[in-house]
Amino acid sequence: MSNQLSHIDETGRARMVDVGRKPDTERSAIARGEVRMRPETLALIQAGAMKKGDVLTVAQLAGVMGAKRTAELIPLCHPLPLTHIDVVITPDADLPGVQIIATVRTVGKTGVEMEALTAVSVAALTVYDMAKAVEKTMQIQNIRLVQKHGGLSGDVVNG
Repeated sequence: MSNQLSHIDETGRARMVDVGRKPDTERSAIARGEVRMRPETLALIQAGAMKKGDVLTVAQLAGVMGAKRTAELIPLCHPLPLTHIDVVITPDADLPGVQIIATVRTVGKTGVEMEALTAVSVAALTVYDMAKAVEKTMQIQNIRLVQKHGGLSGDVVNG
């Protein structure tokens, strides 16, 4: 792993990394996060009783859309042809709240870590948006990359 920032040039200016000469390889990333809430809020979500509709389905679709639009949100991210996006949102009474896991894949010149992280973030924000009328104290927490595969930096497993 390099100890230099790849998005900064020798004068300290931000730049998009030139990946044009890199070979296309299989890339994947898994990210996760959670939205903590009161048990009563979780029960309403699970019952499909929120005024805005089916929170889990809408948040899952929002996560997919977020992954696809990452390059529009993160200034120095490359637009990528994603070959697979899966967002799973699971109610968890032990939190209480929901667990969110996003898996993203491509065959390309750069990784999909940011796309997986964005998918989780947008899904979590959507859960919050759709349930905030009932609870404004929900907490979006622990958004993190848990695994990446492919590329020059190799594989990473982070819990």
